[in-house]
Amino acid sequence: MTDSRPAAVPAPRTKTRPTLMALAVRGALLGLPLIAGLPHAMPAAQAAETAEARRYDVPAGPLAGALLAFATQAGIQLSADSGFTSELNSPGVRGRHTLAAALATVLAGTGLEAVNRGGNEYTLRRLPARQGETTLAPVKVSAGALLDATTENTGSYTTGSMSTATKLPLSIRETPQTVTVLTRQRIEDQGLNTLSDAVKYTPGLTVNKWGGERDRFISRGFDIDNLMLDGLPVTYNFDTMSTGLSMYDRVEVVRGVSGLMEGVGSPGGSINLVRKRPTREFQGSANAAAGSWDNYQVGLDVSGPLTAQGGLRGRAVVSYQDKNSFIDYAENKRSLLYGVLEGDIGENTLLTLGASWSREDNPGTSWIGLGTYLDGSFLPISRSTRMSPSWSFHDKESMTVFTELEHRLSEDWKSKVSATYMHSEHDFLSTSLGYSADHNPYFRLAGAGQAYRYDEKQYSLDGLLSGNFSLFGKNHDLLLGASHRKVKNRNLGANTDFSGSSFDPTNWDPSSVPKPSIISDWHAWHQYVDTEQSAAYVTSRFTFSDQLKLILGGRLDWYEYEVDNVIITNNASYKATREFTPYAGLVYDLNDTYTAYISWTRIFKPQNYQTPSSSLLDPQEGSNYEIGLKGEYLDGRLNASLAVFQLDLENLPISLSTASCMAGQVSCYVPSGKVRSRGIDIELNGSLTENWQIGAGYTYNYAKVLEKSSYSQTNVYIAGDRWGTNLPLNLFKAFTNYRLPGKLQDWKIGGGIHTQSKTHSPYGTNGIKQEGYTVADLFVSHALNRNTEISFKINNVFDKKYYFTISSPWGSNFFGDPRNYIISAKYKF
Repeated sequence: MTDSRPAAVPAPRTKTRPTLMALAVRGALLGLPLIAGLPHAMPAAQAAETAEARRYDVPAGPLAGALLAFATQAGIQLSADSGFTSELNSPGVRGRHTLAAALATVLAGTGLEAVNRGGNEYTLRRLPARQGETTLAPVKVSAGALLDATTENTGSYTTGSMSTATKLPLSIRETPQTVTVLTRQRIEDQGLNTLSDAVKYTPGLTVNKWGGERDRFISRGFDIDNLMLDGLPVTYNFDTMSTGLSMYDRVEVVRGVSGLMEGVGSPGGSINLVRKRPTREFQGSANAAAGSWDNYQVGLDVSGPLTAQGGLRGRAVVSYQDKNSFIDYAENKRSLLYGVLEGDIGENTLLTLGASWSREDNPGTSWIGLGTYLDGSFLPISRSTRMSPSWSFHDKESMTVFTELEHRLSEDWKSKVSATYMHSEHDFLSTSLGYSADHNPYFRLAGAGQAYRYDEKQYSLDGLLSGNFSLFGKNHDLLLGASHRKVKNRNLGANTDFSGSSFDPTNWDPSSVPKPSIISDWHAWHQYVDTEQSAAYVTSRFTFSDQLKLILGGRLDWYEYEVDNVIITNNASYKATREFTPYAGLVYDLNDTYTAYISWTRIFKPQNYQTPSSSLLDPQEGSNYEIGLKGEYLDGRLNASLAVFQLDLENLPISLSTASCMAGQVSCYVPSGKVRSRGIDIELNGSLTENWQIGAGYTYNYAKVLEKSSYSQTNVYIAGDRWGTNLPLNLFKAFTNYRLPGKLQDWKIGGGIHTQSKTHSPYGTNGIKQEGYTVADLFVSHALNRNTEISFKINNVFDKKYYFTISSPWGSNFFGDPRNYIISAKYKF
């Protein structure tokens, strides 16, 4: 089996940047002598089939991407020529055309023509060779084989390549871990505006809210505490980071340990946000939307060449959202600006420079959510209820600058240097929640020190060298790299003149509480945290045969952590030297459809949780074991996976009551014993037919305590207890869209479903219990013409009343959104 991945068969860059798809096509396809033209190339038996007009929407751009989009929309299989290179561009095709006319349009100016080989199989081949030249025989290549890593303009719910798990550009089938991609098409179909929206609909992941705009992401029972931006790790801080999706091509998710990519982090998983990049042909779009609770959105996305030869390209994205909420007094204003330049320096070097800015203003946003009765039973309140004053707010702002320099050293090797700088700020004022002294169903607001300002700066630098080499008659892949990260947190708190008050949540006015004033400087409470991490890593893929491949990797980390907290009399610190993170994965192709795999890796995570004696908890240490089966159907346009996994983690933090903490401590923790998480992941993504896209997944996950904490002051968990009872054992998510056939092909219909089993929080006299629930969404879209599409979406169609997150009687319980709608329009130009 020929290995045609880009690391193995790179191409020199001339006027056009080679894509993964183009390189794969160039290495895999062969050619034929050609006939004179398309009309004569189609046999008469196919005339009736190709005579019926249908709607196409294939934008101008690189030929490989246009072929993929066209083949997907037309439902055909394509063959091509080994002379295909990334220098070819297509004018695209839009509007209603017969298949023959659409093929002629999408191939115009390329020097290619199409020949029907029977059924839905077509051969693309060059114009006839001149006398004395030779041609090669054709070979069948499906539309699925044309998939690139970039998902924009493909119409697909899957991707052809991703590197989030191993840094190697592998297909989903070749990756020996559970991976998911939310493509640009799915993001738009489903109306996903933020990263929290994306996580909410990603199989196996859950969102736990700590506050109105403070979302924690959970995978396989554990937090996701790192993000990656174009593969470069950054620390995820839900207090400060703004994560709108309009600037991203796709969201890639690894469930399970991602230590090879990050070195330090949680074993739950990692999320990679892949930015949109400039296109070689001009394209643009504008969108607007309006929905429930005065939800208004607008956006603009423009991309294309900035010079006549296309050697310099640019892209700009602008989006703005202004909405209210079903919760009284809560609002949200979200702004985003993104710009990126991409330039060819000679034939083999590509330089990228970009920046983004985002801001979220959240007046009326609560830190605390809703409380319950002390026994854990829910209060008889409406979903619009709030338990914080109307003046609460939580604003955040982020600015990011990034650059990449990629250079091809030869046909087999390339180097790449990437750097990112991020500066995030957070400004907050609210109250906490407690019970009145007589423990009746009246709550007490508190918050003398809950005015906060956070300032976080992150630097991340990575350099790598990748390519392939021959050994024992086989080609193998090798990647060598080094990275450096630094995070500086400056978190400040001030005292206010708010003295607290009791209230009845079933009968009170949040606007009746006067807004407090700051009565101290911003160093009344402070925490300064400095983190620095350097690493060297290597990843290799050894090919033993066409069917059997072994991926081995390792990473050495040097890590330093320092915290200066007003509560701690002496600064606390942690240092790790040459911490080794291994990775191993074995992949075996059972046949042309199915691949079996097994993988193992580890991760560690220093933590800043304080014990009652003000020391830091020991680092978390985790490992991930996974065995699975993956399949590709319909020529790679549909991906399926089945995985069985086990994660072991030690030293998770267990929160103690403030009575157990040292005088003056806001909170304190003790380490858990050993926790084991086991489960099953099943997933299906891509095209069921030429008109039917689906993304669906089911996860069963059970975590328990294997060993009790050795700390003498806690009996919260003992061996055998289930860990993370506030997470569902069973979780199923699906979203699908279907383009209607025939004369109704301008219409798409679809919808989604989220269903999960019951959850239980141990806090309170009897704990808080949330029954299982199912929420359904519906959507319909209509293409008015070749440029304009409108869509209508209803979320929570049956208006299910449920708690999205449960926590404790004194807060952090949040209702899920009631039924709501949004109508949107998109215009392409």
